[in-house]
Amino acid sequence: MARRGLGSKGQKITLLTNHFKVNVGSVDGHFFHYCVSLSYEDGRPVDGKGVGRKVIDRVQETYSNELDGKNFAYDGEKSLFTVGPLPNNKLEFTVVLEDVTSNRNNGNASPEGHESPNAQDGKRIKRPYQSKTFKVEISFAAKIPMQAIQSALRGQESENSQEALRVLDIILRQHAAKLGCLLVRQSFFQNNPDNFTDIGGGVLGCRGFHSSFRASQGGLSLNIDVSTTMIIRPGPVVDFLLANQNARDPFSLDWTKAKRTLKNLRIQVSPSNQEYKITGLSEQMCKDQLFSLKQRSVKNDDGEAENLEITVYEYFVNHRNIQLRYSADLPCINVGKPKRPTYIPLELCSLVSLQRYTKALTTFQRASLVEKSRQKPQERMTALSSALQRSNYSAEPMLRSCGVSISTNFTQVEGRVLPAPRLKVGNGEDFFPRNGRWNFNNKKLVEPTKIERWAVVNFSARCDTNSLVRDLVRCGDMKGIRIDPPFDVIQESNQNRRCSPVVRVEKMFEEIQSKLPGAPQFLLCLLPDRKNSDLYGPWKRKNLAEFGIVTQCMAPTRVNDQYLTNLLLKINAKLGGLNSMLAIEQTPSIPVVSKVPTIILGMDVSHGSPGQSDIPSIAAVVSSRQWPLISRYRASVRTQSPKLEMIDSLFKRVSDKEDEGIIREVLLDFYTSSGKRKPDQIIIFRDGVSESQFNQVLNIELDQVMEACKFLDENWNPKFVVIVAQKNHHTKFFQQGSPDNVPPGTVIDNKICHPKNNDFYLCAHAGMIGTTRPTHYHVLLDQIGFSADDLQELVHSLSYVYQRSTTAISVVAPICYAHLAASQVGTFIKFEDASETSSSHGGVTAPGAVPVPQLPRLKESVCNSMFFC
Repeated sequence: MARRGLGSKGQKITLLTNHFKVNVGSVDGHFFHYCVSLSYEDGRPVDGKGVGRKVIDRVQETYSNELDGKNFAYDGEKSLFTVGPLPNNKLEFTVVLEDVTSNRNNGNASPEGHESPNAQDGKRIKRPYQSKTFKVEISFAAKIPMQAIQSALRGQESENSQEALRVLDIILRQHAAKLGCLLVRQSFFQNNPDNFTDIGGGVLGCRGFHSSFRASQGGLSLNIDVSTTMIIRPGPVVDFLLANQNARDPFSLDWTKAKRTLKNLRIQVSPSNQEYKITGLSEQMCKDQLFSLKQRSVKNDDGEAENLEITVYEYFVNHRNIQLRYSADLPCINVGKPKRPTYIPLELCSLVSLQRYTKALTTFQRASLVEKSRQKPQERMTALSSALQRSNYSAEPMLRSCGVSISTNFTQVEGRVLPAPRLKVGNGEDFFPRNGRWNFNNKKLVEPTKIERWAVVNFSARCDTNSLVRDLVRCGDMKGIRIDPPFDVIQESNQNRRCSPVVRVEKMFEEIQSKLPGAPQFLLCLLPDRKNSDLYGPWKRKNLAEFGIVTQCMAPTRVNDQYLTNLLLKINAKLGGLNSMLAIEQTPSIPVVSKVPTIILGMDVSHGSPGQSDIPSIAAVVSSRQWPLISRYRASVRTQSPKLEMIDSLFKRVSDKEDEGIIREVLLDFYTSSGKRKPDQIIIFRDGVSESQFNQVLNIELDQVMEACKFLDENWNPKFVVIVAQKNHHTKFFQQGSPDNVPPGTVIDNKICHPKNNDFYLCAHAGMIGTTRPTHYHVLLDQIGFSADDLQELVHSLSYVYQRSTTAISVVAPICYAHLAASQVGTFIKFEDASETSSSHGGVTAPGAVPVPQLPRLKESVCNSMFFC
């Protein structure tokens, strides 16, 4: 929806942003869009990636005259663009490529390849490449006026304007491809070891740059940012495998796992430097693996070459005179076809650089990647300036022919710093957070709970439980939480430690039932591993879904008062208390929200990692309760088809009277917890959808919410607000001449925002390390009629009601809670480590192809609690 005006509250601040102004000289011309179809001589379509660019380059070299010397912008797949038309609407060409290896070999593959492991033996298999003939068909598809870029800047977006900006982005991609970069959407990574950093497990973080064109209020701009992706460590395959499996030597490797990890990776084989794609491993070891070698010198009775059965090891050592140090007792790498394998000893194979690693990272890899890739604001600005200079876009012929020129200065924008909201704590005290943070030193919680019937459960963690309980009671007392002595401390018996996680939890519950007089109100659970304990999922499931018991897990290493206070913040919220609240909630004086019953929803869908194509996605909807509060929430979590971004269980009609959807559950809870009032206003915060999916949020999700409301009461017409929050974009803000991040509460709604639509950037939190990533809020619908100031104020306030920490957070609390709820309930179902079973590099199944396992429902005693805190 269109912007209703700009905000004015807050203290003005001048900022710089990583958008660079773009001027477009030619406005009268047209981009011409052509479809490209590539096939081999025999008519088979070309499916290999990376060949397309080479073929089109060759077409351009060979047939320059027939093409009127035009420059192309080619996307590497099926689309090609030119400025002005080609001579004909349909053109056909034939080209020959000598050596089609990967598009990123950086020139170190030898085109002759006569030493390949199977060249001298009478071409035992045809070399996969040698030279190939391609047929290329280029046919006219559409005409895009460059005028469309100007209309986009006036806020008149159309199919044409999006296409025109896409052409400019494709030119940037092509520019990077010609430099031998790895392309990941609009991010480009060069093969320069200075940009690599080891994050463990044979994986490197590779630093590169994102660049894309954006239409904004201030005109067209180029958005450039630092970007990091993961790549496989290049070099000897064996070194990668040792690091990947953390193995001592090649003989202790798990080859079944290795086969999955290596499939589809590209290697270079010495001594020929020829490039191949790994298709698998040999069944047997190198010294035992036989194949048929055609002997030209020995003919049989029919005059044909005799076949000699020979091992791979013998062939390389005796026929090719290549010394092998350690490959004899290891499997060979297979680079052939399923029916015609081609085996190469392991030690002759090296992984090519710049191959993406697409599996989920371990906790340690992720931590290492974050630590090594963060940059302070000034560092980042310097890196961006030099990237823009090095990219040398002014020399790019396609950009020149559109008359595109790019400024080298960061765009200056006006921001405003909103004042922090006043908070309430215990004993009627209130205070203002400073720099986005506060603490509970010498303060009580605003609504502390009592912990009465409780026990400690220890899963073999090393810990002095008596002193832990003593310290917890003492810290609780300081915060106003009365903690009775626990019923018992239940230690796991030694013989159970070796059982599976599910069995360990079962046995522990048998113990609990035998030792406690009745169901406890709360269990404190001590886990032996600091991160990702495999007991966590089964334990949470048992407590929440089977018994309805509130539980808090902890790993008792490095425990101090601050740790215990943070733990108590979580426990207090789970048990129904409140740690702090906004002063405007208590008086109720929140603009718009306090006037009439209003429910606030946070919605999020979390997916398995990119390699996991068969893990259900998890949808979570978090909703506010007890209006006029906006600090208390509950969560509903459901599974849905893998990779499905739109939530499909908001409205689920099962009969004329019954709806099993999430929204009905949410509305009924709001009604009962808010003094039997229906919400007149429904404010929805949706996380993690891209601009291309905004319409679906309105047409699919909002539609279901409206249906659920009508189904509940057809005469009821609440008003809706829908706001999308985005974190993974590439806009950053910097303070001019200051090494610090922007102050918490900084809001920007001018110059670099959308020319027409209602959006703004907010940095609610204090960026302590690295460069602050602002949250980009898009208001897709507002039937209530918020002023810009009131809406920005509400979003800012919702960053201060997060009960788990004493800081403002970077995105509104309901969205954070939706993440937490999805990830916690997601651990209830053990999806067998599917990242291993599905093919690693881009295994994708069509959404909705597999039946989705349902999550167990939480018991009534906990389903409306903040169990996810």
